[in-house]
Amino acid sequence: MANRKLQVGVIGAGAAGLCAARHILAQPAVFAAPVVFESSDRIGGTWVYNEKTGTSDDGLPIHSSMYRALKTNLPKEIMAYPDYPFPPNLPSFLHHSQVLAYLESYADRFKVKEHIQFHTMVEQVMPISKLEGENDGTRAWEVTVRYVGDRGGSVTHRFDAIMVCNGHYFDPFIPELPGVEKFEGLILHSHAYRCPEQFTDKTVVVLGAGPSGIDIALEICTVAKQVILSHRKTLLECPLPTNLRQAPSVQGFSPISVHFQDGSLQQADAFIFCTGYNYRFPFLMHQTGLQAGGVSLAPLYKHLIHPELPNLFFIGLCTGDFPCILFDCQVQYCLAVLAGSCHLPSQEVMAAEVDKEYQCYLATGKPPKNFVKLDSLQEGYCHLLAEVARFKPVPPVIFQVGEATDKFRAADLVNYKSINLHLLSDEEWELV
Repeated sequence: MANRKLQVGVIGAGAAGLCAARHILAQPAVFAAPVVFESSDRIGGTWVYNEKTGTSDDGLPIHSSMYRALKTNLPKEIMAYPDYPFPPNLPSFLHHSQVLAYLESYADRFKVKEHIQFHTMVEQVMPISKLEGENDGTRAWEVTVRYVGDRGGSVTHRFDAIMVCNGHYFDPFIPELPGVEKFEGLILHSHAYRCPEQFTDKTVVVLGAGPSGIDIALEICTVAKQVILSHRKTLLECPLPTNLRQAPSVQGFSPISVHFQDGSLQQADAFIFCTGYNYRFPFLMHQTGLQAGGVSLAPLYKHLIHPELPNLFFIGLCTGDFPCILFDCQVQYCLAVLAGSCHLPSQEVMAAEVDKEYQCYLATGKPPKNFVKLDSLQEGYCHLLAEVARFKPVPPVIFQVGEATDKFRAADLVNYKSINLHLLSDEEWELV
């Protein structure tokens, strides 16, 4: 039993799940081939564009939040997996279809697709006692899946470890706003936004100035009479379309108007929530005791591991500017833990470290929900994972390009995606 290969189950075949399967397959001496469960009929997760909203033909919720004309807000040079660059002939800022084609190519290159069970919905992930002779202080897992469509039925699999890669851009977070039920105009979340034409010659209020809020507001400006971007951040100071104005947070509603906290109001035809997404793991909560708070999940060691369940990993739960690079670092760290080349502290030490980190974060005055946003901490986080798990660290040029992109975006929100970059080495880059 000591030489038995470890069997890892992967939930989701988006960018994180593909990365997990690729690295598992790269260590055949330690790991059996992975089993990847995907509820839809193809890989790509949130990058699979669907013109429909709501539910798909098979009755499942539409997972993707892509809109028709979406282009990445990061250049391809810092979006790629570390060992698989995008084709050099592509521009730096890509249409979503080009990212999906890249993920398809990645899956083909590393022969991942043959290990994916499509149309398979994970219904329950349950920790169980290991068989006699296998007790190493962890627990095994039973995963019950339901086959979607004609196949029907369900089956239970057994794994030594689980990597949860189901993403977190599919369950809209809609904050409670006083009086919103009074508003008679169109209300939707950015998850259901696909194209601007329905807002032609209308006045639209967009709530939230994150990447989606800004992108959607700018796109709607091309057809709308007026767009009001409501947010709590520092005012955008770069040149903006003449029919876009900024407003503070929403205070309330009347049948045809939105009221803002500075006392002003605006008659509006539509209101769009660009307010982010909840974390949802319906297959886990009751069985593991994990605490999910809608927009957050705690506690997790290194944003990856529950101290009491050290062979259950959440890939991509925390967010940063370089998602595929983040997935790659996290997966390699988790596999090093499973392979025994990287040793975790005791449960007590992990729990104490998580609590200390969280309390230090709260002391800065930032909202609890943003604890999982790495932002400027991502470089140090990725380097730490690489150091303790002994894999090649992320080249410094990646973070340099990330900082430069932030400056390009802040200076010219309307046009920065026309810029093209080129990486010269691990430490140098240039504008093309």
